[in-house]
Amino acid sequence: MKLLTIAIPCYNSESYMEKCIESLLPGGSRVEILLVNDGSKDRTAEIADSYAARYPGIVRAIHQENKGHGGAVNTGIANADGFYFKVVDSDDWVDRDAYLTILDTLENLAREGQGVDMMISNFVYDKVGASHKKVMNYRHMLPTGQIFHWEDARHLWKGHYILMHSVIYRTRMLRNCGLKLPEHTFYVDNQFVYQPIPWVKNMYYLDVDFYHYFIGRDDQSVNEKNMIARIDQQLAVNYLMIRDYDLYRVPGRNRRHYMYNYLEIMMTISSIFLIRTDSPEADEKKKALWAYLKKQNPRLYRRMRMGVLGISLNLPGKIGKKIASAGYQISQMIYGFN
Repeated sequence: MKLLTIAIPCYNSESYMEKCIESLLPGGSRVEILLVNDGSKDRTAEIADSYAARYPGIVRAIHQENKGHGGAVNTGIANADGFYFKVVDSDDWVDRDAYLTILDTLENLAREGQGVDMMISNFVYDKVGASHKKVMNYRHMLPTGQIFHWEDARHLWKGHYILMHSVIYRTRMLRNCGLKLPEHTFYVDNQFVYQPIPWVKNMYYLDVDFYHYFIGRDDQSVNEKNMIARIDQQLAVNYLMIRDYDLYRVPGRNRRHYMYNYLEIMMTISSIFLIRTDSPEADEKKKALWAYLKKQNPRLYRRMRMGVLGISLNLPGKIGKKIASAGYQISQMIYGFN
């Protein structure tokens, strides 16, 4: 069995996928790199086959008709031979030294019979044109360099979330939790890090800047214009997150609190982009989203709706919209997203 499977969803990625792959090759025989060609129309398939031929036993090329990012991740999970599983997007890359430290740590834990369900590390917002690269770390929130449990994770604040870029899962745990992401849908990375949480029992945080999250292409899903254009896909993921769990039945106070904060920020993102769409249709979609939450879980709705974010997102009239939008812009400047 390989130590780590790394799935790289690739769609028309010819201009940047090689940088991503090259950054992962130093893992050597301890890793398998799955290049999931998701129905690309450029040279992606050719590049994937070339790497598979040059690095047999390390790189595998998998070709499928287009299923979207979620469908490519599903294919990666289904074909993974590694004890652990990681997704790296084809326009991102990893730091070599941090990568090797992570592999050594995972290997040592496995050798000692102390495998963990989730490993967490830092990631860098590598934004084009930004002189300062924002690093998302968890050193003040999580125990460092040791196995810990949810009762030890007391300081996961709002604004500091475990994202796809920062997480490595135990493959068997991912399969056991029944994770299957929707196809042809953007923003499924949120479901990827939300749905498995009730199944995660033990964790390990390594304080290294591992993953470089590239931001700057006009066609990226996190580009604000694209998020507004694809708001229905963001909403689809948001609805699934509401539907998946009754948070009051999730065991463990800290785990519930974290999942509440994550769902709340998803409600905020969906609502903000509907507000910034600024149309009667978008207003109705926002009302429908909050109404769905109320129908599914009235108790959760009351708590979220009467919180600071819930109140600010539902202020009446044009002034209310301007206040909510201004809050988003301030957060954008502070955290460096989009």
